Amino acid sequence: MLSTDLKQELAEIVGEAHLRDDPESRISHSYDATPMYQSLPDGIIYPGSTEEVQKILRIASRHRLPIVGRGAGSNLSADTVPVQGGLVMVMTRMNKILEIDQENLTATVQPGVLTKELHDAVESAGLFYPPDPSSMKVSTLGGNIAECSGGLRGLKYGTTKDYVLGLEAVLANGETIRTGGKLYKDVAGYDLTKLLVGSEGTLGIMTEAILKLIPLPEHRQAMVAHFTDLDTAAQTVSEIISARIIPCTLEFLDRKTIQVVEENARIGLPTDMEAILLVEQDGPRSTVNRDIERIRDICRKTGAAHVEVARTEEEGTRLMAARRNALSALARLRPTLILEDATVPRSRIAPMIREINRIAEKFRVTICTFGHAGDGNLHPTFLTDARNKEEIQRIEQAFDEIFEAAIRLGGTITGEHGVGMAKAPFLEWQVGKAGMEVLRGIKKAFDPQGLLNPGKIFTENPRKRAVDQT
Repeated sequence: MLSTDLKQELAEIVGEAHLRDDPESRISHSYDATPMYQSLPDGIIYPGSTEEVQKILRIASRHRLPIVGRGAGSNLSADTVPVQGGLVMVMTRMNKILEIDQENLTATVQPGVLTKELHDAVESAGLFYPPDPSSMKVSTLGGNIAECSGGLRGLKYGTTKDYVLGLEAVLANGETIRTGGKLYKDVAGYDLTKLLVGSEGTLGIMTEAILKLIPLPEHRQAMVAHFTDLDTAAQTVSEIISARIIPCTLEFLDRKTIQVVEENARIGLPTDMEAILLVEQDGPRSTVNRDIERIRDICRKTGAAHVEVARTEEEGTRLMAARRNALSALARLRPTLILEDATVPRSRIAPMIREINRIAEKFRVTICTFGHAGDGNLHPTFLTDARNKEEIQRIEQAFDEIFEAAIRLGGTITGEHGVGMAKAPFLEWQVGKAGMEVLRGIKKAFDPQGLLNPGKIFTENPRKRAVDQT
């Protein structure tokens, strides 16, 4: 809990109503959407302006008080778990869309704006903000930026980092920096904007963002292809991309995931198939019609058991909604769901899926796999019970082998969820010892006291790779 003097000092900044250290509030902010991680903060504070954030950080620096920035807590890397206690700074009061600039095609927002709220606002003006994490109804833009969120449209449009033009951020000492702006060319010094995006709250607290918008696509259409084996589905992904077609969305679900999603959504998915691809294209109507027809032909040639094109945009939206709800559907099966995140080159999707299935069998664990097949980002999802310590131990061993397989196949331990606490033990596998030293140097330059989101990205206990122990 916070000392009386510190509480008074902080309450003078935000008001007593926006500072809490009661047991219920501390417990509710001791975890996020990542299973297996929990730690109590000393207090929770809700700033209402950049100036308030500055004042809070100056006090934190003086008292050496850890600060954990938080939006909706929907992240999946234990990034907002206050592992060293301190103050959880919840940014949801700063929730205004400050401007939609139709001349420069930008939106200026505060960090607490919900992602879906921005989508709706800009689309009503005939504009488009492509990043679309599955959590967009609840996730905040500040959280998306801190994690560099991806989403279903990443194949065609990229991820959050591709749409952040400028930032306002408060450093650990309370100083404010502004990076970038409403411009598309800027090579004045190091690219601090890109450095802050995906920094997981370890370098600064973001208080404002300038986001790139594009024209709203004229038309969209979806289709689904059913496959009796995984390899054919994976090969079809490669064939589509090789044909120089870049769909808006190209998603993969394995058999277990199909069965659970269908049971939940009742939209007619084939529960006897080994895999399905969900495809959506957007753009001018003539281009969309042409691409969907070509993709349908490719699916048939590669051996899809069945191909069906949505008859209306509404029908296509329902298909995509089923994919977005895959995680919540799977969560109903067992008490604990652990959603992992590994990315490989598109050409290595089939080998990666085979590795995941081999690992599941080896360690006798249940893994459902779905993900963004078009950009190689797969989500092996473990269904378990945290109370079963022996099974959890086997799952941890499976993690090791999945991450090793991803790296061996030319991929990464995380494509969009971030490092946080969950992947910190594995980060050195990805970047090497020299890379870790560079990352630590950047952290020290921004936050010499180590107060911003401590215990994330870096760990004193890196995991040893099996190949290093032989």
